[in-house]
Amino acid sequence: MLNYYYSSSIEEFYKKSIEEIIGTITIANQFDSTTQQNWAWEEEILILKQSLEGFEGHIFFEFSIPRMGKRVDTLLIINNVVFVIEFKVGETHYHNYNIEQVWDYALDLKNFHKPSHHALVVPVLVATEAKHEYEIISTSHHNDNLTYPIKTNKHGLRNTLIEAISFFQESRGKLLGDDYAKGAYYPTPTIIEAAISLYNNHTVKEITRGDAGAKNLTKTTAAISLIIEQSKLFKRKSICFVTGVPGAGKTLVGLNIATMHMDKEDGHSSVYLSGNGPLVAILQEALSRDKIAREKRLGKKITKIEAKQAVKTFIQNIHHYRDAYVVNPEAPYDHVAIFDEAQRAWNKEQTVKFMKNKKGKADFKYSEPEFLISCLDRHSEWAVVVCLVGGGQEINTGEAGISEWINAIKNMYQDWNVYISPNLTDSEYNACETINSIETTGNVHFNEDLHLAVSMRSFRSERLSQFVKYLLDINIEEAQKLYLEIKEHYPIVITRDINTAKAWLKKMARGSERYGIVVSSQAERLKPLAIDVKSPVDPVHWFLDGKDDVRSAYFLEAVATEFDVQGLELDWACITWDGDLRFSNNGWQSYSFKGNKWQHIIKEERKHYQLNAYRVLLTRARQGMVIVVPEGNSEDFTRQPEFYDTTFEYLKEIGIELV
Repeated sequence: MLNYYYSSSIEEFYKKSIEEIIGTITIANQFDSTTQQNWAWEEEILILKQSLEGFEGHIFFEFSIPRMGKRVDTLLIINNVVFVIEFKVGETHYHNYNIEQVWDYALDLKNFHKPSHHALVVPVLVATEAKHEYEIISTSHHNDNLTYPIKTNKHGLRNTLIEAISFFQESRGKLLGDDYAKGAYYPTPTIIEAAISLYNNHTVKEITRGDAGAKNLTKTTAAISLIIEQSKLFKRKSICFVTGVPGAGKTLVGLNIATMHMDKEDGHSSVYLSGNGPLVAILQEALSRDKIAREKRLGKKITKIEAKQAVKTFIQNIHHYRDAYVVNPEAPYDHVAIFDEAQRAWNKEQTVKFMKNKKGKADFKYSEPEFLISCLDRHSEWAVVVCLVGGGQEINTGEAGISEWINAIKNMYQDWNVYISPNLTDSEYNACETINSIETTGNVHFNEDLHLAVSMRSFRSERLSQFVKYLLDINIEEAQKLYLEIKEHYPIVITRDINTAKAWLKKMARGSERYGIVVSSQAERLKPLAIDVKSPVDPVHWFLDGKDDVRSAYFLEAVATEFDVQGLELDWACITWDGDLRFSNNGWQSYSFKGNKWQHIIKEERKHYQLNAYRVLLTRARQGMVIVVPEGNSEDFTRQPEFYDTTFEYLKEIGIELV
């Protein structure tokens, strides 16, 4: 159920005075409004009273959009048409960012609010003092009964309502205001949106879907919380391994646990740690920007440094945490440490090498999991380590996989209790043998609630990760079947032309939906397409900045690799395939570009990383993707057509449609 500050029939709205309506809104807002805000409401009510004469329906003021943490100025329901209206009182121009704002509100309702799924939704921007512009009402090729935003001024709103209702005159049925507000709201926030909401004291239940996927999140969170509470109560040390398909919400669970245990006074504060540098930097920046904006709205000023300092106690880089406790022999302040993407922790060889060469610690003798567990083991009474594990997600040299954690427990910390998701024995986690070596001990407990089975990244298709698995496993028959199932709601297309792909992205994206180009870090022969993986992208600007910043993903100039995007997501993605991974009758062939030619990768570990890189890229988009397989060039021995043709034909055989 969504809330609002005012709700009535249009007839009742007409009977009430402006003072009565503003009074109702102010009380609902707990008197947290300014003189400027009250003046804006007064202007809006006057315009609406002039525009709604003779209409029947329902009106809401300040209708909530929980996923975005925002409220729609006014929402009108007339017949079966929902008008999402954003007022800009005193504004003389139709600014693009205001158009995007109202479009985003309408998109959120269309995508996540059940009564809006089949309703006719019309976003309207009212810039009260702007010049009148003739607007053609039209829907997009998405065919979901959501119109393009309509721009009007205070004098044109009534005519806009009449024209929109006339445009949809063939529609039947009538939406009731109370039923609309009570309708189920099943949002799927991005990890950035989720982090901001959780940090501002919202719960997972408030910001996520209410279906099986969200219930799974709630059960997993409850299972981990119980382990934490019992560990504290019985003064014992525990480690738990949480598994999940790509996009299932492992990071969301970790952030939720971290926010639930931020209270310094209850004696079990927690810290969220990740070795994913771009993810940490982006989340810290997003939370800092949001904190500054919130303080500004309250009339307070806070510097970026102050905001980031507060955020860093909540989200930290795992390597910085490790380095701090190499120097500091004391037990960490936190009793609960949540390690995201735990499979990417470094093995002993990589850690020892790094500590010797970069930190001057010649006597360091631990793998990263061994040392990180040892830090929590310094607590005399109790501690909990939560490992969030992605299968098939190791993408870099020295990443140990989950076996390194289990071996650390077996060899050095036998007194710790171990809680394991049964799915950790699946082949993609490469840990079955190691688990078998410890499961006979009395301290090992399997708990199916520690597995997240439903992908929530793509709210349009929960089975995207399974499709990608079939594609990369070369299970053609199953990939063909699944593609037919998902393509209607989650479009996947292929092309050989990068400009066609860019045009497709721009056509598909609406409002502020983010789109961008992602490529493998080994894709070094895409330079003729103006794609240079050796030119570093700044993930913070790429993921957070708007359409007016050339560093953002929107410009389709800077490209991101698997290292930049792992754990994050776009709405629409262009995956540009290079000759580093080629389909053949003998399976996938992996290559790296050295000097001036491609070299065949022989080492199994590196082949594994290369396949996982494409797994990461192919599971980044929430709403759909276009795959570009270039044609190559027969005159360029590094870009011969045969390097690309077999992959293109394989994707066509699966049934992926050409664009």
